[in-house]
Amino acid sequence: MSSQITLAALKDLPLVQAGDNLGDLISDGLQRAGITLLDADILVVAQKIVSKAERRMVDLNTVTPGPAARQLAAEIHKDPRLVEVILSESKSVIRKKPGILIVEHRRGWIMANAGVDASNVASGTNEENVLLLPEDPEKSAAGLKAALDRRHGCRCGVVIADSFGRSWRLGTTGVAIGAAGIPSIWDRRGETDLFGRALQVTQQAIADELACAASLLQGGAAEGRPVVHLRGLDFEGSATAVARPASDLIRDISEDLFR
Repeated sequence: MSSQITLAALKDLPLVQAGDNLGDLISDGLQRAGITLLDADILVVAQKIVSKAERRMVDLNTVTPGPAARQLAAEIHKDPRLVEVILSESKSVIRKKPGILIVEHRRGWIMANAGVDASNVASGTNEENVLLLPEDPEKSAAGLKAALDRRHGCRCGVVIADSFGRSWRLGTTGVAIGAAGIPSIWDRRGETDLFGRALQVTQQAIADELACAASLLQGGAAEGRPVVHLRGLDFEGSATAVARPASDLIRDISEDLFR
């Protein structure tokens, strides 16, 4: 593994609108930044611009909450229309209390509000818009990688990142919800440490680490830097660091000791 990586947030990207071509927007941003995309370069892309481009917006004024949503909303003091949208994106409710709703998203993530969010989401007159996560972030990542590879003649990696809270620690951090062209999880069991001892449990969450590093530049408020270019992390020649989707990072329920 490289001993140095560099990260650069692309500046002055336009606000993404429904139907925008993210490959073109990112390529234009790379050109303005003077960055030539090379093999093994990685782009970490904020989930919000993927969702916006893929038209994952819902106006709460168009939502009619059902009985389950109304009952749960009364318990947790949330808008029943919002709760209806959250439940539509969820497999099950994991924890609830006033002001807090933790669910299992239909794609397997344990998270607050199924990722449904109104921050940095524009609303027009008489609209109350919220944004949902991409329908299939793995497909989104693969499509964006293919578009960038074609345009730039290289083999890059793409991570789609969101911000998750954590059960045992305060604050949010970047987490990968989709990835293409990178080893999302690097299984190093069987390798040896500095003293020749075989590793028994070491599996490195590469995609999450990339999302976390990029989030330092992307920010979480009004920074407007949703895409980060990363260079220097090259797994070429590694027999174990093979491309795997971000969904491989989700712990199977049979191994979950906390639910």
